[in-house]
Amino acid sequence: MPAEEIAAPKSLADFQERLRRVGGSLPKRLKQCAEYVAGNPDKIAFSTVADIAAGAQVPASAMMRFCQEMGFSGYSQMQKLYREEYSQKWPDYSTRLSSLRNGGAESPSALLAEFSEAGRASIENLTHSIDQDKLRKAVTVLAGARTIHIVGLRRTFAVASYLAYAFEKMSIPAILHAGVGNLTQHHLLGDGDALIAITFAPYTADTMALAEAAAARGLDIVAITDLPTSPLAALDAIHLLVSEIDVGNFRVLAATMTLAMTLSVAVGARRRLV
Repeated sequence: MPAEEIAAPKSLADFQERLRRVGGSLPKRLKQCAEYVAGNPDKIAFSTVADIAAGAQVPASAMMRFCQEMGFSGYSQMQKLYREEYSQKWPDYSTRLSSLRNGGAESPSALLAEFSEAGRASIENLTHSIDQDKLRKAVTVLAGARTIHIVGLRRTFAVASYLAYAFEKMSIPAILHAGVGNLTQHHLLGDGDALIAITFAPYTADTMALAEAAAARGLDIVAITDLPTSPLAALDAIHLLVSEIDVGNFRVLAATMTLAMTLSVAVGARRRLV
């Protein structure tokens, strides 16, 4: 079907679902557009097409082609969708972050303010953007699992470790796949188990390998990731998308940790009702 015959998404959820379905098959430059747009929803509402194209490292013409490929008449129609979804939620966090940076980001107090504000905005974003149906389904799957396997390496290891700790304190059978000594534990995946896989772009190969092994064995997978075009989207997994705001090159994990706490407590409560 030609791009001009595709109806424009009516909501951000519709747009994200479209990205999930077609993002992986887009040409390289359009895929860059898809990944940047999906990972920076807060910027779309208040930035020009030139700014967004620069962020995605593509020409503005490529961004316009991406918008048309998604069913929009152009960038302004896509931007209108984001403004309707986000303008009332956090209209000025980027302005405040810019002011903090201009005030001297090299000082500890300025860094504390930046990370605190980025964390607050990320958590508020999560509250409004999380797919409630998928969240409920994830809790149901994990609560019914024989054993919960958890993998999150490199920067997400702290989140995976917290989940393992929380499940252990609630006497919920769980295994943390830490990759110590470069040893894999794929053989521990068993019938009736479930996997929580946590990875953000650039995606960790060992995390993906365990997720693929779990999928091959028919295990339920709960994926905590950042983009509809994440390689985890190619697996039959429950995708919980988290958009974290960066401060410089450092990603705040406030929203991801909040989601992990939510999952662990909700699973613990559900298992006590069974």
